[in-house]
Amino acid sequence: MRDRSYDSVPFRLSELEHRYGANVHLVASPLRLAQLATLCAKETRQPAVNRLVRALYEDLIRTVIDAELPRRRVSVPTRMIDSSPQAIFEGEVIDRHVRAVTVNIARAGTIPSQVAYDLLNEVLEPSLVRQDHIIMSRMLGAEDRVVGAGIGGMKIGGDVDGAFLLFPDPMGATGSSLATAIDTYKATVPGTPRRIVNVHLIVTPEYLRTMTRAHPDVVVYALRLDRGLSPPEVLATVPGTRWDEERGLDDHQYIVPGGGGFGELMNNAYV
Repeated sequence: MRDRSYDSVPFRLSELEHRYGANVHLVASPLRLAQLATLCAKETRQPAVNRLVRALYEDLIRTVIDAELPRRRVSVPTRMIDSSPQAIFEGEVIDRHVRAVTVNIARAGTIPSQVAYDLLNEVLEPSLVRQDHIIMSRMLGAEDRVVGAGIGGMKIGGDVDGAFLLFPDPMGATGSSLATAIDTYKATVPGTPRRIVNVHLIVTPEYLRTMTRAHPDVVVYALRLDRGLSPPEVLATVPGTRWDEERGLDDHQYIVPGGGGFGELMNNAYV
């Protein structure tokens, strides 16, 4: 007889209650929120900034892997097999034979995507893992308001058919850049992804509105929702209850409370 306790391994995501829909996951973790608060603090600078970004994304990507990737059952003899025929672990684990593509949205997404790529190479068969690169910038209109996003260059290494397509990007502010990037994949890159997953440190209600309307099939994971410019009575409600009244962006489309421009902070380049 074998132990069947691990035949089906449940994973229960700890997340905040909200009204943004089933595809939005606001991860609830006191430890990660503490690290994120330190990352966003005014006095935090390099090298702590990039060290914290790496640590947070290592945890976030592991959460996405547990929650989203398919499983398979394995039977693995342990080092004790020579002395005991029962020394075999049998149970459900992540299926290594799954395609995954992570997309670096330069420049704030460079470190998060590299973290995702390296971790996926350890979890999955490396030949099935790829990293793509897109250079994007905000397009500004009157009064320096964001009116869209432009693509300055791309390096896409092949199709995405059947792949888990990940967009690890720290700040989900307006949603225009990622919506454009996902539009590009859907319109120009061959194949249909198995799932599209956006992975963020912080998102705003405005971002969630843009993303869920433009790409309702996309799954969003975020550590924190920032809606700090909402009226007090709205802040007292469960997130998403009065979605149209929630506000997390100032007049220049920066997140409040936020953490400043992560692309600038992560590269010490304030242009």
